[in-house]
Amino acid sequence: MTEEFKSGAAPTEAEPTATRAATPMWIIVLMLILLFLGAVYFDHNSGWFDGRLYGPYSSTEQLESYQPKSGAAAALAHGKVVFEAYCGLCHGNDGVGKPGQAPPLAGSEWVNTQGFSRLAHIPLGGINGTIKVEGKDWSMNMAAMGAGLSDADLAAVLTYIRGSWGNKASAVGADDINKIRAQMGKSPAPMTGDQMMKMPE
Repeated sequence: MTEEFKSGAAPTEAEPTATRAATPMWIIVLMLILLFLGAVYFDHNSGWFDGRLYGPYSSTEQLESYQPKSGAAAALAHGKVVFEAYCGLCHGNDGVGKPGQAPPLAGSEWVNTQGFSRLAHIPLGGINGTIKVEGKDWSMNMAAMGAGLSDADLAAVLTYIRGSWGNKASAVGADDINKIRAQMGKSPAPMTGDQMMKMPE
């Protein structure tokens, strides 16, 4: 028998030692996911510390969209709304058009003109046959999508088209549309691209 048992003393325990343990992989993955979600939330809701922002707005674009507009800014904002409702489906809200469906309006020689009579004829009377846009032929039949719009609404749409996506043409007024509409008569027939090119701007 050992001396410890002889004396009745309890056996001594081994001194605990610290060892290195690997961090569980699921903790690392969870932390990365939480960091990512936090970054996404910050990106969408912080406004990047812009002093003009306040709740519930999360970006300057969203804030500006709710601000009252007047003058040219109001016409463009109204034109954008009407364009996206009537024209955006085919021409795209970005104005780049859709292959086999509708030609682009961004950078189009039909849009960037000094006058706007030809451009106004398209939504007022429609177009049939082939039209050349930026050197490419488009065979299409477009109904008179703007015939049912008010003069002010159609003017706002054309103003928006002529001033967006890099286009820099002049604005169109409701009186201008009214004059063109009167010249075209009550039941204008769709025209071809060649017929419209023979018209004065």
